[in-house]
Amino acid sequence: MLAKCLRKVNSLTQVGTRNSSTEVRRVVLIPGDGIGPEISKSVQEIFEAAKTPIEWDPVDVTPVKGRDGVFRIPSRCIELMHKNKVGLKGPLETPIGKGHRSLNLAVRKEFKLYANVRPCRSLEGHKTLYDNVDVVTIRENTEGEYSGIEHEIVPGVVQSIKLITHDASQRVAKYAFEYARQNSRKCVTAVHKANIMRMSDGLFLKICREQAANYPDIKFREAYLDTVCLNMVQDPGQYDVLVMPNLYGDILSDLCAGLVGGLGVTPSGNIGEDAAVFE
Repeated sequence: MLAKCLRKVNSLTQVGTRNSSTEVRRVVLIPGDGIGPEISKSVQEIFEAAKTPIEWDPVDVTPVKGRDGVFRIPSRCIELMHKNKVGLKGPLETPIGKGHRSLNLAVRKEFKLYANVRPCRSLEGHKTLYDNVDVVTIRENTEGEYSGIEHEIVPGVVQSIKLITHDASQRVAKYAFEYARQNSRKCVTAVHKANIMRMSDGLFLKICREQAANYPDIKFREAYLDTVCLNMVQDPGQYDVLVMPNLYGDILSDLCAGLVGGLGVTPSGNIGEDAAVFE
């Protein structure tokens, strides 16, 4: 995760000329909730010990209730993220069934972090049931079932809307193929349930197919979500890069993390066009 963060810092701050590797970069630090502040402090100590040229701008993302009654991310956090372009985030608590909306969702939407990327790789010396895991999950990060569009139609009947758009699907599909090409990956698998959700997942799959045609050097496969989950616990080595809508990625990326030891050994990055937040 640290290496990925540094590379993203460099790529986002270069304008016209290459910056010196010793130039100090400012990075937004979101300590998070629970164990977040403790592990964030440890990360800072690691960077300091490695003499990494980074200065931290700690921010609090606890929602502030506006006059209109809507909870929003504090303006200081927004200003610093737009300025620094890169952030490092600890775990954020999500209220269950009440209160403000998910802070993770709020951060992703505020800074248009459209792709969540999580590499899951077997670690030497860390024994698990598998020793051949090397898969990357790429999850559309802004819509799907996590669009936050819910309402009560009548008492006792609640509707949640799954939003899939052409532009968001195209953006994450293209990113997946570009990621595969730049990282010498050989295959991208689109994970879907278009057999049931023919219009929404059908649109996502259609766009993945269109993008695949632009990358003849990358093999393209399609697979149902449930089939991938089944195959993943039988033989995870058959997968390379997986791209999928939001909810599927949330579930499948955690499953993949479990294969190599858990969330504590699997970094992730939330990538946008103008900013990135790493976890």
